[in-house]
Amino acid sequence: MGKVKSQHSMLRRSGSSIGALMVREMSSNYGKAPGGYIWAILEPVAGIALMTILFSFVFRSPPLGAHFALFYASGVLPFSCYRDISSKIGKSISFSTKLLSYPAVTLVDAILARLVLNVLTQCLVAILVLGGIFLFSDVQTVVNFRWIFLAFLSVFSVSLGIGVMNTWLFNRFPVWEQIWNIFNRPMFLLSSVFYLFESTPEPFRSFLWFNPLVHSVGLMRRGLYPTYEGSFVSLTYVFGVSLVLTAFGLAMLKGHQIDT
Repeated sequence: MGKVKSQHSMLRRSGSSIGALMVREMSSNYGKAPGGYIWAILEPVAGIALMTILFSFVFRSPPLGAHFALFYASGVLPFSCYRDISSKIGKSISFSTKLLSYPAVTLVDAILARLVLNVLTQCLVAILVLGGIFLFSDVQTVVNFRWIFLAFLSVFSVSLGIGVMNTWLFNRFPVWEQIWNIFNRPMFLLSSVFYLFESTPEPFRSFLWFNPLVHSVGLMRRGLYPTYEGSFVSLTYVFGVSLVLTAFGLAMLKGHQIDT
């Protein structure tokens, strides 16, 4: 009984720490900006809308469906989630260095706080973008929310895994942050954001299959396009990679002294 109470007390303290860290991040990142946290949502929405308009002039006919805005959103929303969440989690140590010196605040709390806050932010961004497309465009489609849910769950998992790994790597090897930024730049082109994975010629298609984001985008398009099969998608691969990266990253963080 005492053990159960102790675990409950630990969970409650952890929940309080996570909530406090989320409030601190909102205040630190958005408290001084006009509009505060609202700008964190409107900025990516406006960016996606602008890019959609620009790409629509270049690609008159989308590779799938009749509306380029919906096709582009099906690719850019998962990619934006990955880019934002993995980057924020990767910098958990540097962002919360002073707070990590307190016994009540753990590194896992800092990681979960950034994960939860940015997942909620990206969900709001997706609702606004897709809601705007369906509201202001003559889009005729049947949405399968099961696939959309799996698409976001998969990209959240991948982002967590990569973010946790980078949390350790950024702290252990500071130069890795610059190296990672270089390697990460082509990801927009390698994630089938504005083209179909099936249209990629071999041997590049086989290479792209190992990019987990390609699978998340495929799941998203399954949810938005009833006729799209996306037979290449492997949930086992995506969640397997996410689990391995997360577990290995946490093991490395636990096994090495974090300089706070």
